[in-house]
Amino acid sequence: MRALLLTEYKHLEVTDQSMPATGPEDVLVQVAACGICGSDVHGFDGASGRRIPPIVMGHEAAGTIAAVGSAVTGFSIGDRVTFDSTVYCGKCTFCLKGEVNLCDDRQVVGVSCGDYRRAGAFAEYVAVPAHILYRLPDGLPFASAAMLEAVSVALHGVRVTLLEGGETALVIGAGMIGLLLLQAARVAGCSRVYVADIDATRLALARKLGADETFEASGEALQKIILDLTAGQGVDVVFEAVGRDETVNSSIDCVRKGGKVALVGNIAREIKLPLQKVVTREIRLQGSCSSAGEYPQAIELIAAGKINVDMLISAVAPLSDGPAWFDRLYGREPNLMKVVLDPRSEEVSS
Repeated sequence: MRALLLTEYKHLEVTDQSMPATGPEDVLVQVAACGICGSDVHGFDGASGRRIPPIVMGHEAAGTIAAVGSAVTGFSIGDRVTFDSTVYCGKCTFCLKGEVNLCDDRQVVGVSCGDYRRAGAFAEYVAVPAHILYRLPDGLPFASAAMLEAVSVALHGVRVTLLEGGETALVIGAGMIGLLLLQAARVAGCSRVYVADIDATRLALARKLGADETFEASGEALQKIILDLTAGQGVDVVFEAVGRDETVNSSIDCVRKGGKVALVGNIAREIKLPLQKVVTREIRLQGSCSSAGEYPQAIELIAAGKINVDMLISAVAPLSDGPAWFDRLYGREPNLMKVVLDPRSEEVSS
């Protein structure tokens, strides 16, 4: 089969690979769409340490079942499916509590690190355990379904903040996850959702997706805007979707006393934390990792049009164009959001 292989850092090739091995509890999925995630781009140059070559990356995928293992029930050849990016054991203490994102034996599709190597979905076929599968509605296009992983991450980031409804919210970072957090916060009942970024094009997209107001500002300038809007109090909750010192600090400065900051962004491995501000203002910092059971809700919301993913898809392209698209994304080409690769055919328009 054809697969997009990271042969060395910053170098991808479409190569012939052996068909994935499938065990009795696995399914073989013919991939129809696989999105290029920001984590794949960060792994492209070795910065994350979680894409050690050689590796077939890709975990935001959808397709049809091509084969089922002997122990698999409930799924058949030809079923339209997606799958969780997290491969969890289902048996540890965390899995039994439903916290599958914290599984003691957690692996991620398309990741290779010091602990494990699992081939991903930038390929014609990928093998995954049947217990991470979700069936897709017939009317949901595969390219849209490739966005389900990102939507589930945003839904989880909102869920862990335990919103009650009516909150004012600020999303810092209008990238893919930030724009999905905006929509997820709205679905969760936030009364007003603001979005801040330093990219005017992304802020324009945020307005189209329902942001009440957008601010091309950061740091002290953003803090002043938010305090002016909220009579000096700050917003009830901030969703931090970048993961750098300056944006985490801005989140803490913009939230009210007793408010919540959801830390969803994950670029920097370490940040400097203004501890006294957090402690004396009794701010709750809540980390959010991946997702834990939000796929069915994500499918329902996309299918119902309550979360718009189509506006975030910049291109759908054949697998052979993958190296060029990675180069463009890695070079931070303006106005590019999600690029989805389709390994089925070379006759795919971009």
